Amino acid sequence: MSGRGGLHMAQILLCLVTFVISAFRGGSSHTYWNYAMFAWSFCPIMTLVITIVEMFKLDLLLKLCLDWRDFTTGMAMSSALMTVSVAIFYANFYICRTCLHGWIVSIFAFLSGIVYILEVVKDKIFDKSTGSYLSALPGFMKVMEAFVSCMIFVSLTGYRDSFPLILCVVAYAIPFPIIPIIIATNILKKLKNCLPFNLDRFVFIFLVISVVLYVFTAIMWPIFMFRHNPRPSDCPPSYCIWAIQFMVAFFTYVNLILFVLDLIFTLLGICGFKRT
Repeated sequence: MSGRGGLHMAQILLCLVTFVISAFRGGSSHTYWNYAMFAWSFCPIMTLVITIVEMFKLDLLLKLCLDWRDFTTGMAMSSALMTVSVAIFYANFYICRTCLHGWIVSIFAFLSGIVYILEVVKDKIFDKSTGSYLSALPGFMKVMEAFVSCMIFVSLTGYRDSFPLILCVVAYAIPFPIIPIIIATNILKKLKNCLPFNLDRFVFIFLVISVVLYVFTAIMWPIFMFRHNPRPSDCPPSYCIWAIQFMVAFFTYVNLILFVLDLIFTLLGICGFKRT
């Protein structure tokens, strides 16, 4: 078995063990727990698919319509991002001095993230994989934007009784489904060439709209969520509703920065971004 195959087997086994041990504790209505369970199932499934495709040399056929090496490296980067983030969240919410189960799950969760990071290091540093889109900065920037958007949706709470906050949720929702479409279209080279419009120009317009929407939410969410709503004195550092509402504001500013950088790089045509 090659080093790459060994990493894939370790990724699949560690994620599945983490999933099973976490599920053994019992379900939870906590959205972060649901996101963690999704990550620990989605990442090994994608790794298994990639392993099967490469085992039967099906990637030779797929190379006709996409850059397979770019796709696999990009998936490793995305999986590393997901598994490391859920390990941090899980440790934050479920570890305590007497919580043996939380410690065990967190250890396996961090190990899962580490093996995905090792694959990224192997591809980007040792194998010097440059990538055409997904594993290059323009594509990974889109992955980051989609990831932070997921974090916002996972953290959304306490907005239903406020019309301005509902508008913020709508603003979060508008760019979110378009990002994976842009990613998929750039990966599938044949599909990109068949589009009746200029994709790069469409991406530029999308970025402008996204920046405007996130500027709106960056202003409105903190004002209407935290006005007359100070942090409670009994709000622990690991979990309380106010802290999760603050995470929405934090991730809003993170995504705003990502969209602004994406737009600036696109305007300047630097770092692999296509100028329109």
